[in-house]
Amino acid sequence: MGYRDLHLFNLAMLARQGWRLLLNPDSLCAQVLRAKYFPDGDLLSVVEKPGISYSWRSIVRGVQALKDGLIWRVGDGTQVNIWTDPWIPHGVTRRPCTPRGQTILNKVSDLIDPMSGDWDRSLVNDVFWEEDAKYILSIPLKSGMEDSLAWHFDSKGEFSVKSAYHVLKDKNDLSQRRQVGEDSAISDHTCNFNWKKIWELQCQPKVKLFFWTLSHNSLPLRMNILRRGIDIDTRCPVCWRLNEDGGHCFSQM
Repeated sequence: MGYRDLHLFNLAMLARQGWRLLLNPDSLCAQVLRAKYFPDGDLLSVVEKPGISYSWRSIVRGVQALKDGLIWRVGDGTQVNIWTDPWIPHGVTRRPCTPRGQTILNKVSDLIDPMSGDWDRSLVNDVFWEEDAKYILSIPLKSGMEDSLAWHFDSKGEFSVKSAYHVLKDKNDLSQRRQVGEDSAISDHTCNFNWKKIWELQCQPKVKLFFWTLSHNSLPLRMNILRRGIDIDTRCPVCWRLNEDGGHCFSQM
């Protein structure tokens, strides 16, 4: 019937405030907030911290939502990080699929021939996979212009609340479909299991309960905590390499 998710619509409205701060960094509001909360001037790297005001906390959440649709328009390439910034007009993350490996290249400007002002085609083809190289070489360069941020889901790069809402809605729907898929897989597996074997074990009840909780993927492991919407570092606190889930904790021992 066209009803909107009010939480996502509110995030889209807050994202508009973040967009205004990006476009007007010299406004009085932007200067006050920058002096107090992000003195380095990097609005996109702000995170929620204890003790911040309710208004700033809301804006930070809007900025995080805004990042889902931002893309860098390449000018001289000096402000854009090749590996962490969204700048390739393809894919969900708009970042290279090619692993960084041992390359020392860091900024997009490193990929531009200083003599011609165009892409260094041989370098791009050597560093990136064929698919990435194809999209990179198709990006038009604007010699003498600074890099600028744009809204990826608009042909003119202009942000709109309507577009931001649809981006957030699509992301939320995808997350829910994945959750349903995981739950269905767990349910199919557990329904076919003979639970009588667990309850007949000759051990303490808490051990039986632990086995039951583990089989339902309900232990408070870091991947499960992330799945419930809490932003957390999912790496295992023992090895600090792989994600902490039931398979890693109990199958890799």
